[in-house]
Amino acid sequence: MINFDEFLDKLDNADHKERLAELFVWIDREFPQLEKKIGWNQPMYTDHGTYIIGFSASKKHLAVAPERAGLRQFEKEIEEAQYDTTKEILRIKWTQPVDYDLLKSMIQFNIEDKADYTTFWRK
Repeated sequence: MINFDEFLDKLDNADHKERLAELFVWIDREFPQLEKKIGWNQPMYTDHGTYIIGFSASKKHLAVAPERAGLRQFEKEIEEAQYDTTKEILRIKWTQPVDYDLLKSMIQFNIEDKADYTTFWRK
């Protein structure tokens, strides 16, 4: 099983590293069936070979990438959480709390929506 320690070790900020480590432990506990992968130097979770969610870290925020469909499905909740978005990611500032209920909903949506997918990405 892959762990994300190498990714976390590359982060300079100890607080950011701790928050991400807690997030990964939470995902592992909530969704033990998901597989961990490192792709494009970023940690991600997959299910039966299809992408579910990925993460990256910058100086100012944690980026969460549930694919465009995962963002569109939760536009209202993302706005309520006051997270910034692009077409493909949402940004959680390091000063903001992680909305675990929202993340759980996004992950569950992708698992269910992609249950019959045989490709990595949505087409």
